[in-house]
Amino acid sequence: MRYRVLSLQPDLQRVRLTVDAVDEADARRQLGARGHEVISLRADRGPWGGARGAAFPLVLFSQELLALLRSGVGIVEAVQTLQEKEGRGATQAVLERVNACLREGQPLSAALQAQPQAFSPLYVATVRASERTSNLAEALERYVDYARRIDEVRGKLVNAAIYPVLLVLVSALVVLFLLAYVVPRFAHVYEDLGDRLPLASRWMLAWGQAIEQHGLLLLAGAGALAALALSAPGRRLWGLLLQRLWALPAVGERLRVFQLARLYRTVGMLLRGGIAVVPALEMVQGLLSQSLRADLGAATEAVRNGRPLSAAFAEHRLTTPVSLRMLAVGERTGAMGDMLERAAAFHDDELARWAEWATRVVGPALMLVMGVLIGGIVVLMYLPIFQLAESIQ
Repeated sequence: MRYRVLSLQPDLQRVRLTVDAVDEADARRQLGARGHEVISLRADRGPWGGARGAAFPLVLFSQELLALLRSGVGIVEAVQTLQEKEGRGATQAVLERVNACLREGQPLSAALQAQPQAFSPLYVATVRASERTSNLAEALERYVDYARRIDEVRGKLVNAAIYPVLLVLVSALVVLFLLAYVVPRFAHVYEDLGDRLPLASRWMLAWGQAIEQHGLLLLAGAGALAALALSAPGRRLWGLLLQRLWALPAVGERLRVFQLARLYRTVGMLLRGGIAVVPALEMVQGLLSQSLRADLGAATEAVRNGRPLSAAFAEHRLTTPVSLRMLAVGERTGAMGDMLERAAAFHDDELARWAEWATRVVGPALMLVMGVLIGGIVVLMYLPIFQLAESIQ
C-alpha cells in the first residue's frame, strides 16, 4: 500500500514523500530507519476512493515458492530468495516479515497468518494442513491450480461480456454526438417551419434548443450524477441493482450456479488438503453472496450436527441435480474432495457454454436495437426535408 507522508528530515527540513509499505506501522518503521520524524501519514487514495497500491501477488508467490521447493531449496532460504529478488517495496516488506518469523522458528502457516493483508485464511489453512503431512509442495501446486481455474472461468465470463459492453458504449457515444451536436444545428434550419413539422421532429427541435440553451447546466447535472454513482450511496445503489439480477429467471440461476461452482471447487481443494469438512465450510463463507451465505451457514450447522454433506446441501438449496448425485457418490467412495472439484468443473463448462450462447444472442440483439435508435434519430432529422421536397413537387 502506498502512503503520503509529511516528515522532518535529520536536518529538520520538512519534506513530502510517498512510501510503499504493508501498513501504517511498517511505513513509520521505514521512515524511522531513514532518520525521519513523521508529522502526518495517510493512505494514498486512488481515483475510485480505494487505497492505491498493488495487492500482494499471491499466485505468483506460490508458483515461485513451489519452483524453489521442487529444486530442493529449504523453505527459509526460498522465502529469503524471493525477498531479495522482489523489487516492489510493499511486497518485499511482506516477505521480509515472513522471513523474520521463519528465522524465529515459527512454522510457515504462523508466519503467513501474521500477514492477514497478504494471505487469506483460506491460503493459511491450506499451508497449515500441508504441514501435518509434510507436503507443502503439493499444497502449493493444488492452490495454484485452484486459482488458475477460478481465473479461467472468470476470464471466460469477462470475455463474453466485452463485446456487448463495447457495442453499447460505442452506440451510446454515437447517440450522444447526434443529440448534443448534430440535432441542435438542424434545429436552426427548421426554426421557421413551426407547426408544419411532424410531432416527433418538433420534439427533436425542442431537444436541440434545450441543449443549446442549457448545455452547461445539463453537463453539470451529468457530472453530479457520475459523482453520485461513484460515492458510497451510489455504490450501495449499484449493489442493490446487482442483487436485483438474482430475481431474473435466467440470469439469477446462472449467478447461483457460478457461486456454487466456486463453493464446490474451494471446499474440494480444502478437503483434499486434509481439512475437516466443517472448518472448510466455515472458511468459505465469505465467497458467497449474502443470500447463499445464510444457506451455507445453516448447512454447516446441519453437518456439525451429524447430517451428511449431500443432504445438508440439498436441504438448503446448495446443490444442482448433477452436483447432488456427485456428492452422494463422494460420500459412498470417501472421495468427497475429488467429487466436489468434478462438480465444479462440470458447472464451469456449463457456464462457459451459456456465456458463449448469450454472446451470440445478445450481440446481434443489441446491434439491432442500437441501429434502430440511431436510424430513428437520423430519419427524424431528415424527415422535414423530405416533406418540403414533396410539397415543392
